[in-house]
Amino acid sequence: MKILLLGATGRVGSILLDLLLEAKCEVVALVRDQQKLNINHDALTVLQGNTVNETDLELALKNVDGVISALNTEGENILSRTMELLIPLLETNKINRIVTIGTAGILQSRVDPTILRYLSTESKRKTTTAAIDHEKSYNMLHSSQLNWTIVCPTYLPEGPITKKYRIEKDMLPVGSQSISTGDTAFFTFNEFFDCNFSKSRVGIGY
Repeated sequence: MKILLLGATGRVGSILLDLLLEAKCEVVALVRDQQKLNINHDALTVLQGNTVNETDLELALKNVDGVISALNTEGENILSRTMELLIPLLETNKINRIVTIGTAGILQSRVDPTILRYLSTESKRKTTTAAIDHEKSYNMLHSSQLNWTIVCPTYLPEGPITKKYRIEKDMLPVGSQSISTGDTAFFTFNEFFDCNFSKSRVGIGY
């Protein structure tokens, strides 16, 4: 299977890259700076480009079977700007499967299930800029015909793969305070293939 990985140089994306290569997948990594990805592997193709450039995305999608995105918002609406270009390209090229890393802020609130967590008293965010961008991306995926899943971690410190985490569709597991980068990547990797949460958000935490 050939997979386009976005955000391969990031904290979660770099772990995803290792998992995909260990699983003998072909990986295309679209990165802004090739110098940040110092991996030589026969199954890895590194393309230098930008996810908000339609030509770069179209080239990166050539002959792939699905997409995993671990992009950050970076305060520049990178997620929604990317999705605005990416979703039509996926639909046109009949590439159905996409899994993205989101944020617990776009899960439903437990105190008021009619709103998202980042808009509720559950949220400890000092700024909503990133959450708004994640919400825009979620809304675009939700309106698409794709087989999408958004993995929504809570506080995300560096940490190993333990395989001991909790998950819940559309909400953050009760009492969850954190989840490691390793376990977030591990769950995302497996969910891409298992499709247990098709067309859904899924909260993950300890």
